[in-house]
Amino acid sequence: MFMSISTTGSAEAPAADLGFLLHKHPDKVQRFTTSHGEAHVFYPEAGDEVCTAALLLDIDPIALVRKGRGDGRGRGGSPDFALSQYVNDRPYAASSLLAVALRTVFRSAMKGACPARPELPGRARPLRIDLPAVPANGAGDGGGPALVVRLFEPLGWQVEATAIPLDESFPEWGESRYVRIALSSGTVRLADALQQLYVLLPVLDGAKHYWVAPDEVDKLLAAGQGWLAAHPERALITRRYLARRWSLTRVAMERLELARLAEADDREVEEIDNAVDDRPEEEVRPEEEVGEQPEPRQPSLAERRRAAILTALRESGAARVADLGCGQGELIGELLKDPRFTGILGVDVSARALRAASRKLGLERLSERQAARVALAQGALTYTDARLKGFDAAVLCEVIEHLDLPRLPALEYAVFGAARPRTVVVTTPNAEYNVRWESLPAGAVRHADHRFEWSRAEFRAWAGKVAAAYGYTVELRPVGPEDEEVGAPTQLALFTTTTTPEGGEPR
Repeated sequence: MFMSISTTGSAEAPAADLGFLLHKHPDKVQRFTTSHGEAHVFYPEAGDEVCTAALLLDIDPIALVRKGRGDGRGRGGSPDFALSQYVNDRPYAASSLLAVALRTVFRSAMKGACPARPELPGRARPLRIDLPAVPANGAGDGGGPALVVRLFEPLGWQVEATAIPLDESFPEWGESRYVRIALSSGTVRLADALQQLYVLLPVLDGAKHYWVAPDEVDKLLAAGQGWLAAHPERALITRRYLARRWSLTRVAMERLELARLAEADDREVEEIDNAVDDRPEEEVRPEEEVGEQPEPRQPSLAERRRAAILTALRESGAARVADLGCGQGELIGELLKDPRFTGILGVDVSARALRAASRKLGLERLSERQAARVALAQGALTYTDARLKGFDAAVLCEVIEHLDLPRLPALEYAVFGAARPRTVVVTTPNAEYNVRWESLPAGAVRHADHRFEWSRAEFRAWAGKVAAAYGYTVELRPVGPEDEEVGAPTQLALFTTTTTPEGGEPR
């Protein structure tokens, strides 16, 4: 099994700097022991103008069998494949064995570490990577050279992928499943190139020489950081890298989507994957404070809020409802109790919140008829989403205050302009009422993630502006016990369509 990495340079920026990046001296031949054989690193050429590093992996077929994976495709323990344990392509074709060897031999290079020349790893330089024989199996995803192009071209590589014939002396036999690959780029850093190969070699092969455990998700996301979340074939890559283990694939896809959304919003993943607390600060009733005896049970503010939303939805005659920013699915649970709501979609940016919602709603235990009424989806509300079109109503329950104000116009357009349901229900805290919460310090907001909280006048002004811009009428309603001086704790806006704004764009 063989692979080479080449670069070009000049006297001012010698190509032999590749030795610093790989942490392997061009004048030495180095040998490394792996669990399935030996890896050798050497330089066929190393000068100012051209430098080539080669990795030769010498696989021991007997070691493969002893490790329990036989032919590398999970069939080694079956007597039906006794011969294939010893006669197979694993020693010759680039696969997960080579990927593991890359990580063993070039671990520091993959991290982008170079203490001797710290300025080198951050620079892209001309690279060419040659892989003489790579299995490119289709298995329903398409294979051969086309699959190689789909995987590498979006990453900035110029791809030469040539199918290897079964036998050059008998062209009528057709092509084998192996491809000769040459990758060239002047924009990909060496560390990124190695990480991409670590992921994509087993993806092309469609198999691994070891059992795919849950920690493979972490390995995939670590190696794919910075490029996998935005890759157009990320679903295919994830599925094949994880050996089509669907439970692991689902977890990985959720985390990749979260990383993509966080990058798009220029925020940390932890900032947006904040599953909703069971009981936010604002929900704590005064009678439950320490040292006081509880009074007879009264509906909590959250319960009153959901009741007000349901009333507005029933008045609108909506049958298909999208709960945007659904959190742990409390409102969805109420919607499911009413048969008039025939289609319910819950959307949240937090994968943890969606998993909690699925558990709370018992989606896996629902009858087929009930399950057909509800779906959960991960998404950011500041981007247009075709999945939101066609709903009678959309609900933004305690959502807008979690956005930075400069991002609010993007949400307005995504919901009111692009999705454009007939009815939109928005609830948000009334900042004036905060003085009535004895446990809330003066000037504080009700939840640590709130970016703002509006007074009644501020909310009225925003609602009126949005309604005018997108062709809606709006009615404001109080939610919760009203105070003569500061109003109700929650304010609700009920938007109803009138006309489409000119051009369908925000004004």
